[in-house]
Amino acid sequence: MDEVLRLDAVGQAQAVREGRVSPRELAEAAIAKIEAFDGELNAVVHKRYERALAEAGALPEGGPFRGVPLLLKDLGWVEKGEPYNAGSRVLDGVKIAADGYSVAKLKEAGFVILGRTSTPEFGTTITTEPLAFGPTRNPYDPAYSAGGSSGGSAAAVAAGLVAVATASDGGGSIRIPASLCGLVGLKPTKGRSSYGPSGGEGWSGFSVAGLVSRSVRDTAAVLDLISGFEEGDPYGAPALPRPLAEEVGAGPGRLRIGFVTRHPRGDVPEHEELTAAVTGAARLLESLGHHVEPGHPGELGNPGFPEHFGGLVAANVAAEVESVGVWRGRPVSLEELEPRNRAMAEAGAKRTAAQHALAVQWMDGFRRRMAAWWRAGHDLLLAPSLGVPPFPLGWVPPEDLSTAFGRTAHAVSYTSAFNATGQPSVSLPLHRTAAGLPVGVQLVAATGREDLLVRLAAQIEAAAPFRHTALR
Repeated sequence: MDEVLRLDAVGQAQAVREGRVSPRELAEAAIAKIEAFDGELNAVVHKRYERALAEAGALPEGGPFRGVPLLLKDLGWVEKGEPYNAGSRVLDGVKIAADGYSVAKLKEAGFVILGRTSTPEFGTTITTEPLAFGPTRNPYDPAYSAGGSSGGSAAAVAAGLVAVATASDGGGSIRIPASLCGLVGLKPTKGRSSYGPSGGEGWSGFSVAGLVSRSVRDTAAVLDLISGFEEGDPYGAPALPRPLAEEVGAGPGRLRIGFVTRHPRGDVPEHEELTAAVTGAARLLESLGHHVEPGHPGELGNPGFPEHFGGLVAANVAAEVESVGVWRGRPVSLEELEPRNRAMAEAGAKRTAAQHALAVQWMDGFRRRMAAWWRAGHDLLLAPSLGVPPFPLGWVPPEDLSTAFGRTAHAVSYTSAFNATGQPSVSLPLHRTAAGLPVGVQLVAATGREDLLVRLAAQIEAAAPFRHTALR
């Protein structure tokens, strides 16, 4: 059974289809592993074992992931009848009225949901250390952060508690924990999947739903499941030419790839480990026949980006605090929030409607100026996934907001720009520090080109297989 649990989700589904294990047996084994190891990691904040076992024993035949255990991030991925905290005690006692569209699709595919994973309060920082639930620890070194905001999902998958877990990304929240936990983390194109029926868009369109996994084929196959425009969505992503699962193993052709190791804005320190990760990936890509050269969109260095991005996020945090008050039936006082979110909500509430509209307009121009680099002939950008090396728990201090915001800004310097543009990007686990901690590299494609990312990621995975040495 342990051998089956070490398989990726596609492999586990095959084991069920072949009769090597039943859905209930697989769920029981995953539950046992969570119970054995999550005390160390603190990745799972809500458990639904009884319901999961009942569902596993009554699954209809035919789902592509029939019987495969899954964990949902406790932010955005709502499930009927289950608790929802978003990393905060302000939502204690709230129960969800209806499955999110993407959750329903996962259930229809046969996934067995075992529980919900930890996230920082409202998902607004790079490390999963909510005061409400305590820190999630990195399975490669428990003194280190698993990243955020999908840190609970990343820690659980890296440790082998489940093969895949859901995630979301508004400024780097898939790619950052994927980098720190040695996983595949693909942020899809804006609008690729739906936040309905309870939501339209997250963080003014910056936030998208996805997953973290240990294999490219899992990432492709699960994204296929959750992709698609739903009635009432504010927009959708460009259609893909075929399912992403069919891109795994397809030749990407000879690509023109620019790479960057020093952030062009000039205010982000350069780090030796990040440089080594990117230059090592560049050499690998050259060995695979691609044209690799220094280069990046000049707009990536625009000094106005952090202010406009941060202002829009703060406005959305203020709005979220208001909506939570309506949801739970009484207003949220700022004193109930962690200091970071208190400050963001206060700043966001002070912004005028005109300031907000002007920031949206600025982002429209930024998006078009960034896209020009891809239109001019580049296929992909290679960059760090995270603007800082792996960091210990406590490195983002909850009370020292100046330090916390400064360190967070450096960390998201290579990811948040592509939340603003809506482009797809993927973090791949291609480097380790001397201490054995994972460092991911990021590949960014033009809008709608997840197919190209999957083709190249699969080619890289075949040439330099990913090492998952934190498996329990």
